Amino acid sequence: MSPPMSPMSLRMSCAPLQACTARLLVADDDAAVRDVLSELLCAEYECEAVGSGEEALSLLEASDFQLVLSDLAMPGMSGLELIPRVRALSPDTLVIVVSGSQEIESAVEALRAGAFDYLVKPFDLEHIRFAVRRGIEHQRLLAAKRGYETYLERMIEQRTEELDGALRCCESAYRMTLKALVAALETRDLETHGHSERVVRFSLRLGQELSLSEGQMRSLEFGSLLHDIGKIGVPDAILRKPAKLTEEEWVRMREHPSHGEKILGGIEFLEGAARVVAQHHERWDGAGYPSGLGGEEIDLCARIFAVADAFDAMISDRVYRAGRSYEAALAELEACAGAQFDPHVVAAFRRVPRQEWERLRRSRPASSAALNLRRRAAGAFRQPGAH
Repeated sequence: MSPPMSPMSLRMSCAPLQACTARLLVADDDAAVRDVLSELLCAEYECEAVGSGEEALSLLEASDFQLVLSDLAMPGMSGLELIPRVRALSPDTLVIVVSGSQEIESAVEALRAGAFDYLVKPFDLEHIRFAVRRGIEHQRLLAAKRGYETYLERMIEQRTEELDGALRCCESAYRMTLKALVAALETRDLETHGHSERVVRFSLRLGQELSLSEGQMRSLEFGSLLHDIGKIGVPDAILRKPAKLTEEEWVRMREHPSHGEKILGGIEFLEGAARVVAQHHERWDGAGYPSGLGGEEIDLCARIFAVADAFDAMISDRVYRAGRSYEAALAELEACAGAQFDPHVVAAFRRVPRQEWERLRRSRPASSAALNLRRRAAGAFRQPGAH
């Protein structure tokens, strides 16, 4: 992109008239008037003179003129008819009418048609010269104004591009930092390694199916990535316990959505993500935790994530069990629609072809060697009937 004009360049482009000769067109069927006007004006400007409105339009189609001096009563196309034609053909060209009619109605009609000025014959030469100079100066100021507006527009575009680039860099840095944080968190639980990255992909595909806005998709992405960040506040003795948790331990474990909400609280760009973190264990029927929200009280992104999270949990291998098949996972989602899950989100999940879920699952990051061996043995998806 070429750099915008500087204010100094604009001032140079708006130099005095003598530094940039204007082009004038005289249209009058009276040869004597044409000669007088040409002799008067050609010392300062480039002039062309014609005897009819039709000839004037032909010249305007072929080249640029800053100003037209036109008679009002000409054979063929009148000056009154010429004015709107000039304005349509060359909007920047000004028209000064030089007419023998002294009727006020003629002047008003000409000005309404778009004339810049109206002079009456017989004219005073100094009045003509002044009117032309005023017209050219008016046009120069308009050109300067447009030039400055163009300069401002280019500056705004340039600054907007720079700002967008800076925001993209910031968002990329945020994303990398958050991924590093999640990766560090997952080292506490190797069995779920890569889970956050997978549910991000699954959630975003569901968000796309449900036509979420750009802002909602960003909240869904970051919320899915950070959904278990509150487990930082759960002791290792509970988080990594190989046996079944006691009721007291489950109470501590169920506090992790609230811990996560507190961790993200006050971070403006993660405000939407914080709702996903806080509500991802709420249920459509109101039986979830920590707040017992139900139905559309639950944030839409949290409802989408809940389906993606459950799907990943069901199809993923664990040390104590093999993952379920796609068909079994889908059947479970449908069975729980209207109870645990938003039925509209489950319907959206069903509309996405199985092959897409399979592709999204395969594009996961590398997992631990032990789980990789189990997954390669099991295949990308098991056949119906496998457990």
